[in-house]
Amino acid sequence: MAENIVELAPDVELTEVIRPKSFSVIAAQQFIRNGRALLGIAVLLVLVLAAVFADQIAPYDPYKTNYTNVKQPPSAEHVIGTDELGRDSFSRLIYGARVSLMIGVVVSAFSTTIGVALGVVAGFFGGKVDMVIMRLVDIIMSFPLLVLAIALVAVFGPSLNNLMAALGFVYWVVFTRLVRGMVLSLRETEYIVGARAIGATDFAIIFNHILPNVFPVVVVLASFSVAEAILAAAALSYLGLGAQPPTAEWGSMLSNAKELMRILPVMSIAPGVAIMITVLAINFIGDALRDALDPTLRH
Repeated sequence: MAENIVELAPDVELTEVIRPKSFSVIAAQQFIRNGRALLGIAVLLVLVLAAVFADQIAPYDPYKTNYTNVKQPPSAEHVIGTDELGRDSFSRLIYGARVSLMIGVVVSAFSTTIGVALGVVAGFFGGKVDMVIMRLVDIIMSFPLLVLAIALVAVFGPSLNNLMAALGFVYWVVFTRLVRGMVLSLRETEYIVGARAIGATDFAIIFNHILPNVFPVVVVLASFSVAEAILAAAALSYLGLGAQPPTAEWGSMLSNAKELMRILPVMSIAPGVAIMITVLAINFIGDALRDALDPTLRH
């Protein structure tokens, strides 16, 4: 019977089995096809390079004062003019990228690490541990987060380090609440129950099954938190609670320029546009990551 089948279909050739693409490959392809993502990456890359090589790019020392050249309008020598102390505003703008990006990355890394760790512990183990962690989250989230950050900086003193610590302290609760909810649903799934049945330890289950499943959502939220941290830091620095003189930071540059807005509007416009472009680029990347990592949003 088998011989007859072979004789009836002599021209049939064996073909290579096409394996389905992995989730990471599909997500990467979706991300690369997103034009806004590529634009955001390009803008962010320029900002990062400017921050890293600020010493070589900036035409002047951003902290050197020149009282014979104060409040000068834009010119060939000073692209966006000089401030009230005669410092080159363009050089300070470049150095400000270094500070603002550092704030966003540090705050996001701190809040993501703490928030994800506590969210996994609360959701996976439950009981009293869950109750204590979530009551702390409820207490912190009962206050407007930015107002709470302002209060913390005011208590411990205005400085760049205190600013980053305060923002990291208030933003971790967002990650904890989200991750806890995901872990509560994941721990009852069949593959988690099966892993327990074959004797897998809690540590192995968390790192091999829980974290890989919450990772895509955490990455998206972390990217947005970088933009939020930059905006919040600029707001606090504008109020005098962040970077202190003579540190070049976009929020403090806005604060110093508010009295010169009528005679030198470019001094306010330049750092404001820098903040807007940076946040917009990061949001483009975050939106693209969300579309790529969520199968329901792919097209």
